[in-house]
Amino acid sequence: MRHVVATVVIWLMGALVRAEDGGWVDFLAGEAEASFKKPSAGWTRCGAVRLDPSNPKKLLAVPGDSIWSNLPKGNCADLYTQAQFTNPEVEIEFCIPNGSNSGVKLLGVYEIQISDSYGKKRVDGKDCGGIYPRTELRPVYRDLDLGIEPLVNACGKPGEWQSLRIVFHGARFEAKNGMPKKVQNARFDLVELNGQVVHKNCLVETATGLNWTLPEPVRGPLMLQLDHGLVAVRKFRARELAGP
Repeated sequence: MRHVVATVVIWLMGALVRAEDGGWVDFLAGEAEASFKKPSAGWTRCGAVRLDPSNPKKLLAVPGDSIWSNLPKGNCADLYTQAQFTNPEVEIEFCIPNGSNSGVKLLGVYEIQISDSYGKKRVDGKDCGGIYPRTELRPVYRDLDLGIEPLVNACGKPGEWQSLRIVFHGARFEAKNGMPKKVQNARFDLVELNGQVVHKNCLVETATGLNWTLPEPVRGPLMLQLDHGLVAVRKFRARELAGP
């Protein structure tokens, strides 16, 4: 435990030094335990990844420590950052194989989808760069809407490195009769996939997925989904922006 605490303190000191370039926190620097809550043993370092020539639904890892991935299984516990945000700007560079699926959730509950949508003519909120739909678990898991589709299909080819930039402002609350009352919806100010704008000034009235029935948070972590398929990440950083 003392070793873990010391690692966290050292990492935070490093993050503060790096913050001189604009407040960015690099979640892939240092040990995973310093950046994420209870990271799975399946979240490991490698040097590079490439599509398996015998099976494009798989990624092959090259030994090294420059990137992180959930290879070889493609199914481990989701990552939640130790740091929490209200108005985060997030940058991610990722690589997925054919048919894979991941996502990043702002404040833990508002999801931008990461999925193999290359070449699709019609896209919705479950395609890459989309705002994920509301869902329900019972009596059977199903979507309640189509989510919010990206303005363009900017998804790259499987096996290529892709970039995602998100500027998000959380819902605003004010006290009324001693209880918090929402006075402004959360919004995706800007979402860029591979340099193309896929959302701009997009309001969301609820959280996404199964979280839409829950109270919206004032502050929360970032979540990276790792239990739906193979994904490698070579950049994952965020900073807090000014409100409202």
